[in-house]
Amino acid sequence: MPAATSVLVPYASYLRVYEPLAAFPEPERSHWARYARRERTPTAQDELRRSLADLLPTPPVAVPVHESADAFVTEADGVVCVCPWRTRLRGWLALEELTELFPPTVLDAVLPPVVRGQAAADYEAWRERNPDARPWIRTAVWQVPVRWFTLFADDEREYEPGDVAGVAPVLRYRTPMVQARRRLARSLKALRESVDEGPLTEGLVDVGRWLEEFHPRSLVELDYGGLVHALSPVQLAEDHSAADVAEGIAALRDGDGEGAGEAYGRLTDRWRAVRDRQFAN
Repeated sequence: MPAATSVLVPYASYLRVYEPLAAFPEPERSHWARYARRERTPTAQDELRRSLADLLPTPPVAVPVHESADAFVTEADGVVCVCPWRTRLRGWLALEELTELFPPTVLDAVLPPVVRGQAAADYEAWRERNPDARPWIRTAVWQVPVRWFTLFADDEREYEPGDVAGVAPVLRYRTPMVQARRRLARSLKALRESVDEGPLTEGLVDVGRWLEEFHPRSLVELDYGGLVHALSPVQLAEDHSAADVAEGIAALRDGDGEGAGEAYGRLTDRWRAVRDRQFAN
């Protein structure tokens, strides 16, 4: 079993895009330039802590009243890149997904209908004023979607085991946007030439459209996030899911259905075990 931790744990993974400052119009560009010069910028745990705090009031705050002015900051080839949180927009999008995941009785217990109704009305009004808005961060619960792994190579994998002092492990991939788009296009081509259209193909098309919205010099990141607490240290060290996906796609391209099936089998077995924990007592 994974070690106990005092870190807040949402069992979620994240696909993030960090854009260079040049991608933002003024005055937003100047805001992020000043923001990036701070001595300390917030972490993923800071973002989570703020989001969970909104669920404590009665009734809970389903979606923040104001948009976040925070972002994750990194540097790619000497260029400062930022990934805006856009917590309010992501809250609206997550609320839409909840209606598909849970029955009404469960939703009503967590978020009363009046709260969800007001959030939906606010989102509709906001969308009319911001028709082209999109999030810089995508989230998946109790899994890393297979389609996300197609964007990365195994040698871009970064694993930090954590320590006994309570520092949580980190498992992530990072790649330049041009590489992510190229790999996705190759994977989509191989799938369309080998198998019928299905959820994986549709998912790749969706991710591809999303990536096209960003600056070509952006950085794409897949972060296992809280899922590192659903896996043992041995499982994390041996997890090379991006390599399994690449092997499966290459096998399809070569007409090796058996090899593709073996790679896909390893992947599905690994992530089925993680998803099953969602229903563990």
